[in-house]
Amino acid sequence: MFRLLSKESNIFSIPVYIGFLLLIVIIFNILDFSTLGAVTTAITFLGVALAYFCFNSIALNYHTHLPLLLYTFFIFGLYPGHVDLGVAVALLTNSFLLLLLTSTNEDLRKKSYVLVGAIISLNFIFLPTTWPMAVFVLIHVIATSERVGLNIFRFLLGVILIMLSYFSVAYFLDMREWNAIYFPFGKMWLNEDYQTLLPLTPIALMLIYALYDHFKYYNQKSPVSRYKYTFLLVFSLAQLVTIILYMNKNYEYLMLLAFPSTIIVSRMLRFMPKYWMKEVSFWLIIISLISYRAVLELQLI
Repeated sequence: MFRLLSKESNIFSIPVYIGFLLLIVIIFNILDFSTLGAVTTAITFLGVALAYFCFNSIALNYHTHLPLLLYTFFIFGLYPGHVDLGVAVALLTNSFLLLLLTSTNEDLRKKSYVLVGAIISLNFIFLPTTWPMAVFVLIHVIATSERVGLNIFRFLLGVILIMLSYFSVAYFLDMREWNAIYFPFGKMWLNEDYQTLLPLTPIALMLIYALYDHFKYYNQKSPVSRYKYTFLLVFSLAQLVTIILYMNKNYEYLMLLAFPSTIIVSRMLRFMPKYWMKEVSFWLIIISLISYRAVLELQLI
């Protein structure tokens, strides 16, 4: 199976995976339809579908079928059937951020910081607990820009434009009371019940091993690969902060880690020394995700 998935994907591959994903989403939501649920599901689907194109943008997985199939299973396993609107918007905005910040067009990246700031603001408005993404973008700007001050100004300009628009609309709609939910630092819900997450333990251990293996052979990797992998790790850290501090039992937050986790484990599988290790690890990932999905379904019964 691993050899089959190691073949190079073609132009028709991504639409096929997106079509399969659409079928999964329809099956999960057809029996419990509502207008808000339909809007949230549509946003979730767009965000997840757009992430398929981010694999080619980051270009860390050699354009093979492996990450595409693994990502599909990650979404299948982690998707609880109904996603909070804020998480759905976060999935969509994260995909846009990845496409913009990993673009190979240097001029496009420089000119996109106003748009990136606007996206971060929208992200915060719908889900304030995603504030670590703003920190991630600032770190990225400082670490990669030649004109740091100018690009931070562009980023803050995008943030301010959206915030001014939001508060102006709220003012004219006579919504003049501050909601405490927009200050997420006062309420942090550390999860103390990890039984539901136990089926995902093998994947967590693989991610830890993948990080160990990456830094063990860090000096042997190309500068481009090191840069993109570091970008992915910092991005993952921003998502992880949100998950640790605010997830509690809202397990749909785990979908925020589906994309970076897919890239990390895909690279780990590719560089394993023995073929049998690759095959066993691949099926262990699939079984873990299906088991976690089964646990979620049992909790709903």
